[in-house]
Amino acid sequence: MELFLINIVKYFFIAFGVIIGGTLFGGIAAFITKQPPINSINDLSNSLRIWAIVVALGGTFDSFQIFGSSIFERGDLSPILKQLIYIIMALIGAYSGSLVIQWLFKGDIQ
Repeated sequence: MELFLINIVKYFFIAFGVIIGGTLFGGIAAFITKQPPINSINDLSNSLRIWAIVVALGGTFDSFQIFGSSIFERGDLSPILKQLIYIIMALIGAYSGSLVIQWLFKGDIQ
């Protein structure tokens, strides 16, 4: 149970960090290339969400492999429930990171 809770927190903060880091470094790249950094940051915060989830989970193939092996080989549903919770926590982390970026650079949350 302790490893499960550790993984939940880890997946949340990995997805959160991918959004924050990716958008901030993308904003620096936009500044260097003389593009509008605020617009680039806001666009990146929305487009990086799916990649943050994939990075947090360590690739999507592992999740599908766990789904298949749990159902067809063992008939056990608890690994599937754990994977769904991991995916939900990664979604929440990516969404939270996007909200923080919007709050910092737009001044309001829509």
